[in-house]
Amino acid sequence: MKLPGQDAIARQADEHLVTHRVKLPRKMVEHPIRQVVKRLSMALLVLVVTAFIVYADREGYADNSDGSVDLLDAFYYATVTLSTTGYGDITPVSDGARLTNIFVITPLRVLFLIILVGTTLEALTERTREEWRLNRWRSTLRDHTVVVGFGTKGRSAIKTVCATGLRKEQVVVVDPSEKAIDAAAVDGFAGVIGDATRSEVLKRAEVYRAKQIIIATQRDDTAVLVTLTARQLNRNAKIVVAVREEENAPLLKQSGADAVITSASAAGRLLGLSVLSPAAGMVMEDLIQQGTGLDIVERPVIKAEVGRTPREVDDLVVSVLRGHRVLGYDDPAVGTLELTDRLITIVRVTPGTQVAPDIRPLPRT
Repeated sequence: MKLPGQDAIARQADEHLVTHRVKLPRKMVEHPIRQVVKRLSMALLVLVVTAFIVYADREGYADNSDGSVDLLDAFYYATVTLSTTGYGDITPVSDGARLTNIFVITPLRVLFLIILVGTTLEALTERTREEWRLNRWRSTLRDHTVVVGFGTKGRSAIKTVCATGLRKEQVVVVDPSEKAIDAAAVDGFAGVIGDATRSEVLKRAEVYRAKQIIIATQRDDTAVLVTLTARQLNRNAKIVVAVREEENAPLLKQSGADAVITSASAAGRLLGLSVLSPAAGMVMEDLIQQGTGLDIVERPVIKAEVGRTPREVDDLVVSVLRGHRVLGYDDPAVGTLELTDRLITIVRVTPGTQVAPDIRPLPRT
């Protein structure tokens, strides 16, 4: 395997020393500055309305300085009243003005304070709310899927597993790029910003409680380090890794990967097949695209199929999984099907079809 020197690995680690923050998906909200501007506009509107109410009933008010109330005095009175300063130099003297203060200006004063105080409270409680969401998320996250790398391969893998019925709340994305995690959050996935070769980053993704881990990094050496770290934290999770070079696949297997997909070789084989037979290439493309057309799925043998040969099953059986062995449908070692066997079959699906919980799609390239 072609690994860079230790200095290169150290530099890469230094580049990814970020805060390991967790970002949860959230509904689209306005920019904080826009929220503040909107609240200030509402407060200003309340102030203007109050001032014109006072000015319309100016005969019912007395100004200690000159005895009359003009438009400037009305705005001044509205300001000191709504802010509860109340200097007392302008006062309502008529019954109508006092009733207006009781039933109109006082509710406006309360509304004005709610607008201003609400802005402050929202800023102060934002951190508390976020911590509460994170704690609640951690306490409920179980048997989830961790996807390391939100590039083209990572996005395609997420799309595939979600097409089988996996909820977005059960997917956690890990990527060193904050922009990638922001994009994942917009798509509805929780994300962790950080270098997945570091155990504290994977712990933020609750990887020790994950059911399956998909590693789709840009570099093969990074994939090896992530696989080693993930396997150390979780001995039981199913780990699937994508690598560029086929020569690195055995090392990934030794590092703890359950399945290794060689993306460059797979793409090359598909290109070659398409040259020889465009129709065959289209069929293979359909098979690796989950959710429509033809799909490859793994399912258990049902009781009615026990004792039959793979050819006698209604579905199109490609292989039989017996223990840790994958046997071809025509392998003499298969004989007849057993209840503990699992079948790898080709089925036709339509958009919106839900895959049964005991049926698993095969890893995509």
